[in-house]
Amino acid sequence: MYKKSQLSFQPVILILIIGLIFRTVMALYLYPGYDEAYYYLYSQNLDWSYFDHPVFVALTTGFGVWLTGEVNQFTIRLGTLLLYTASLFILYLTSKKLFNHDTALLTLIIASIIPIFQVAFGVLTLPDVPLIFFWSLSILLLVDEFFPPSVSKEKDNYTPSYRLAILGILIALACLSKYHGFILGLGIIGFCGSCQKYRCALTSPWLWLGVGLFLLTLFPLWYWNLQHDWISFRFQLSGRFQPNPNLPPPPPKIYNPLDVVVVFLSGIGYLFPTLGFPLWLVSYQAVVNQFSWANTELKTKQLLILWVSLPLTVGFTLLGGITQILPTWSMPGFWGLCLLLGYYSYYWQQKSPRLIKNWLLGSGLFIYTLFLVILLHINTGIFQKPNQLPFFNGLVAPENDPSTELIDVVQLRENLLASPVFMDALGNSSFIFTNAYYLGGYISMAITPFSNLPVTCFSHDKRGFTFWTSEEKLIGKDGLYITMKRFADLKQLNQEYQQYFDSLEEIAQIPLKRAGQVTEIFYIYQGKNLLKTYQ
Repeated sequence: MYKKSQLSFQPVILILIIGLIFRTVMALYLYPGYDEAYYYLYSQNLDWSYFDHPVFVALTTGFGVWLTGEVNQFTIRLGTLLLYTASLFILYLTSKKLFNHDTALLTLIIASIIPIFQVAFGVLTLPDVPLIFFWSLSILLLVDEFFPPSVSKEKDNYTPSYRLAILGILIALACLSKYHGFILGLGIIGFCGSCQKYRCALTSPWLWLGVGLFLLTLFPLWYWNLQHDWISFRFQLSGRFQPNPNLPPPPPKIYNPLDVVVVFLSGIGYLFPTLGFPLWLVSYQAVVNQFSWANTELKTKQLLILWVSLPLTVGFTLLGGITQILPTWSMPGFWGLCLLLGYYSYYWQQKSPRLIKNWLLGSGLFIYTLFLVILLHINTGIFQKPNQLPFFNGLVAPENDPSTELIDVVQLRENLLASPVFMDALGNSSFIFTNAYYLGGYISMAITPFSNLPVTCFSHDKRGFTFWTSEEKLIGKDGLYITMKRFADLKQLNQEYQQYFDSLEEIAQIPLKRAGQVTEIFYIYQGKNLLKTYQ
């Protein structure tokens, strides 16, 4: 006979396993994105920190490569698959401690089917993956600290504990994943400051010990930036979208409320409408509840969730009126709001269980089916026109299909190895360069198994390449310039690179195919005698 707790735990394991299997299939067959290929270079150039992100993305990306010795889209994502499964389980535990098992199960289901969570947190290798892991651990620890079981403490009494010191370490680890961790720390301070019961935590010796441990744990970040003129912080705070100095300056930015609406609706799209709208709805309801006269523990729990969530969800939505907002920036906030949606879903389920079942089942089936169709198209080109299907001629030509921008690095590697011209030139070259930082990642992934030539970038936006390869040491040496068709067609770009070599000549074209049709062409040029560093 199973105990009741064991039986209730079985659906949790089943949900985690099904989700892991599905994400593993995606990780196997979804070609690497621009950022993923770039982060692979992080793992090949290990350092305390990096120009545009802290260190953890290098470790999670390199984990599978170091473990297996293979370089492909699956191995760079192996760390993601494991960490996200752990993050889901931590979210379940947090909801269970805050509310109950049934609420936690609903929370787990909701987080498991939200599409952007599955992709950005659960499949791709991004800084968001370790961020959401340590973010989840921090919230779980907060719940243990502020809402312990009633049998262990008096309900109206709170005494700060050692957990505040551990919290300092976890927030620092979140910061070492992505700079969003600082916002999490500010949100926790805001919660304590706004709740009289927990205000004493701000003056606790445990908290100040946590601050010291926070700064100590952040050593890799501040040590690297101290050596490089704090360039990471300057890039994130002021220089992220600075224009190219070689082009005319753009007009001054004016706050546009319509852009806020676009960011709001885009976020709902990434979350999926049947889940995005309810997440905003329960956020609004929880905010309204804060103005009630009732002083309940439930109200305080909701306040904690709001403080660690709304600074991102509302903040980045409003910031969209003045600058570009990337899809993942606000998502850790919605991750926390899943705790609220899980609670309200449990409440709604008591009134209409069939409605909640159909809502979650219908959303999940539609999202998973959509993912499978997209994955099938990326690999086989079922909607490509023309394709090799006998019963369907397709809908979109390869040149108009955005899915072709994802590069099959395994096919690229095989085609490079099959080109005697390229292999001969590779053996006579001292370095490889490209014109876009993300292309360097694709090229490095493709050649790593058979070449250790340094890959660098000659571009206004060099990102981490500024620190990985000394261009001064390359002067006087021969190199290969590798780019894609759309850049090779830019005569101005090719003419620009001509001035850096005695000669720069095209030597090969490496096509990539899908469904029998060429979807991309890599152009290879051989440069003789680098004359100067790129300016």
